[in-house]
Amino acid sequence: MSGSPDKNTDNLPKHIAVIMDGNGRWAKEKGLSRSKGHSEGAKALERLVKAAADFGIKYVTVYAFSSENWQRPNAEVSSLMNLLGKYLKECRKRAFEPDNNIRYRFIGDMTKLSEDLRNDIAELQDLTKEKNGICLCVALSYGGRGEIVSAVRKIADDVQEGKITLEKVNEDSFANYLYAPDIPYPDLLIRTGREKRISNFLLWQSAYTEMVFSDVLWPDFSEDDLRYALDEYGKRKRRFGNI
Repeated sequence: MSGSPDKNTDNLPKHIAVIMDGNGRWAKEKGLSRSKGHSEGAKALERLVKAAADFGIKYVTVYAFSSENWQRPNAEVSSLMNLLGKYLKECRKRAFEPDNNIRYRFIGDMTKLSEDLRNDIAELQDLTKEKNGICLCVALSYGGRGEIVSAVRKIADDVQEGKITLEKVNEDSFANYLYAPDIPYPDLLIRTGREKRISNFLLWQSAYTEMVFSDVLWPDFSEDDLRYALDEYGKRKRRFGNI
C-alpha cells in the first residue's frame, strides 16, 4: 500500500493509544523465546512512533506493561525489566540527536519499579520535556482501575485538607487527578494480537474512543497496518453520544 491518510480533514486522530499484544505468540509460532518476542516488539514500537510522527499524530500512548503483568513468571518479568532498562538508555542517548524531537511521558504505579528504572524514567522525562514533536506516553505497571482508585484517593485527601469541596467534584475536576491530565483523551485505540478487549487500559479516557482490532501480532505491526487503522478511523463519524 502507498499514500497516507488525508491530513487536510478533521479525521486524523490527534492521539492514538495502542495495546501492543502478541509478542509471546509471535515468538511461539516461530519457535523462539518469549524474550525474543519482546525485543522484536520494542523494534515495532520504534516503527510505530516514526510512522505516527510522519502521519502527523501528536500523541501516542502504548500499553507496555500492565499491573497484571507482575503476575507473570519471575524470569519473564526480569527479562522485561532488563529490556525496559536498555530501552530507556537508548532513548536517552537518541534524545541528544539534533533531529530527535520525541517527548517522553510515563504513566502507572512507578513504586513497583526498581529505583534505577524510576531514576532513568524521571531523567528521560526531564531531558525531553521541552521537545515539541510527537509525545510518546508509555504505560508501565499500569491499570485503568488502579488509576481511577488513585484519583479517588487524591480527591479524598484534598477534600479532607479543604483544598476542594465535594460539590466541586465532577467529571472535569476528576480528570485533573489522573496520571496525565494534560494529555488529551485518545481518539483511536488500536489493539493487535487477535484479541478484542481493552484489558484495563485507559478506562476513563477511552469512554468515547474509536477502536480498531488487528489480527497482526505486535512484532509484525507495520506502517501499512497503522495506515489501515487510520483509514478505518477516518471513515467513522464520532457522535459522543449525540445523534
